[in-house]
Amino acid sequence: AYEGTAGGLHGAYEGTASTRRGLVASLRVNESISGALRYLDLRPGGTVSGPTMMALADTAIYVALLRQIGFVALAVTTSLNFNFLRKPVANADILAECKLLKLGRSLAVGEVSIYSDGDEAPVAHAVGTYSIPPKS
Repeated sequence: AYEGTAGGLHGAYEGTASTRRGLVASLRVNESISGALRYLDLRPGGTVSGPTMMALADTAIYVALLRQIGFVALAVTTSLNFNFLRKPVANADILAECKLLKLGRSLAVGEVSIYSDGDEAPVAHAVGTYSIPPKS
């Protein structure tokens, strides 16, 4: 388990597990982030901001990828397609589950489902592609 800040989000990395469908990484963004940052992550009407959920999805793919290939400084996002499915709960953690769909020499593709903690229905879905630089 890892706890720290990535992509501007403070959270705990819970680990990975290999399954038939690929690598699964769980990332938990704690509700107890600082008051100023938490305020920026929320929108009127009791919802979590889109940029916060997008950052979580991007970070989840990054963590899953680096777990497989090790730390590579120039592994970067080349695309991120994001679908908002329903309103997340503002007073609950948001959770991301990432599956690496493809891990090649130069590209990796990850799929992320985002949930409100305690709810089994996803609030958002993302697919992202990372560019992996050639080995020196």
